[in-house]
Amino acid sequence: MESGEVSFFMSFETRLADRYDELSGALRQAARYLEDNPLDVASRPLRSVSKESGVSPAAFTRLVRALDYADFEELRDEFRGKIKRKVNNFAGRAAQLQHDHQSSPTSFFDAHLAACQANLESVGQVDRALLEHAVSKLNEARKVVLMGALGSTGVVEYLSYMANFCADNWVMASRMGASLGGGLTGLDNRDALLIVTKPPFADRAIKAARLAQDRGVFVIVITDTHTCPALSAASAGFVLPTASPHFYSSYVTTLFFVEALIGLIVSRSGETANARIAEVENTTKLLAEVWDQ
Repeated sequence: MESGEVSFFMSFETRLADRYDELSGALRQAARYLEDNPLDVASRPLRSVSKESGVSPAAFTRLVRALDYADFEELRDEFRGKIKRKVNNFAGRAAQLQHDHQSSPTSFFDAHLAACQANLESVGQVDRALLEHAVSKLNEARKVVLMGALGSTGVVEYLSYMANFCADNWVMASRMGASLGGGLTGLDNRDALLIVTKPPFADRAIKAARLAQDRGVFVIVITDTHTCPALSAASAGFVLPTASPHFYSSYVTTLFFVEALIGLIVSRSGETANARIAEVENTTKLLAEVWDQ
């Protein structure tokens, strides 16, 4: 996405992420309604928005000021711009891809390869101390809940598959239609929540991060932009580069990172992990789940 295509709604998300911890309960409620109902905000007067949300007009006014908007109308204009661009976001990038690489059948392949290689080089700059802290917390956690939505679902499925070889306390939230609330219920400061989310951010991922933070859970967020609103709720946040001529977010660096994460966990788990992996392999053979000549 070119810089000129970044929506004003992202600006709202950035401001909210920066100020979220400073907001009162009423202002957080107002902010959550704005996030969940952009069409209402863009098309209805403040009084109607207030009535529908159950939040007073004064609270919305205080929120607008807390986020450094001149007035509610300025915020409304940003939401209108977001709605106009939302549908065409991926389509616009696809059109740009076609325009830039139509001259050669391999030009996109080469450009995407070069971008992914550069992204992987940049991952070397990840804060090692923060990574070590996150690995320690995951090793110590009573329960580790994994969450990904939209395009991030697949990479979290893969993370869960790897983790289940070496630990029995890692689970996916809302898997196969299960309730997200059920997956988060009972979590506290003994537990960890790992979220993978990239633009366009799934509302449920942002809400899950904030709910877990409020309950003292150690929250790990993996994303590709510092504007990700879940980062404000993260105990450890990792921003991995995904620059590419592709129309969709690249998951190359994310896959590398989660593979490295599991490798680090196994390297620190000793005989417990070894025994678990051996048992899983043996059970898999007994169930004839894999081809064995």
